[in-house]
Amino acid sequence: MREALALAEQAEDQNEVPVGAVIVLNDKVIGKGWNQPISKNDPSAHAEIIAIRNAAKLVKNYRLVDTTLYVTLEPCLMCVGAILHARIKKLVFGAFDNKTGAVSSVFNILTDSRHNHNVEVQGGILETQCAELLKTFFKQRR
Repeated sequence: MREALALAEQAEDQNEVPVGAVIVLNDKVIGKGWNQPISKNDPSAHAEIIAIRNAAKLVKNYRLVDTTLYVTLEPCLMCVGAILHARIKKLVFGAFDNKTGAVSSVFNILTDSRHNHNVEVQGGILETQCAELLKTFFKQRR
C-alpha cells in the first residue's frame, strides 16, 4: 500500500486526483498505475485500470489470477468491473469513497452472488494516510 501511496503522490504532482494502484503476484509488483484521466484525455485512465493494463501486458494474459490489487481509494463501478473481468484474487484498498465507492460504501458489486468470480476484499488499510492525501488535494483546489 505504501507503494500505491507513492504513486498517488505522483498523480497529485501531475494535478490528477491522487490515487495510486499496484498489482502483486507472488510477492512481485507486476503492474503500477496512478490516476491520469486529465493528462491522457481518457475517462478510463484510473489508477486501477492502468495497473491492470500494465500487469496484463507483463504476464501476457488478460486474466490476472492469483494477484492482489492494492489501491489507495475504494474502486468505482468501472474499476470494479475491470477487477472482476481480470479475475483479480484480492483487493486491498485504503480510503473508503462515500460518493462513488462500488465495493462497500455506495454499492456492493463484488459481493453480488451472481458473479462467477469472487474477490477477497480488505478495506481501510492505511486509511488515514490515503484519505488525508485526498482531503488535502481537494482542499487546495477549492
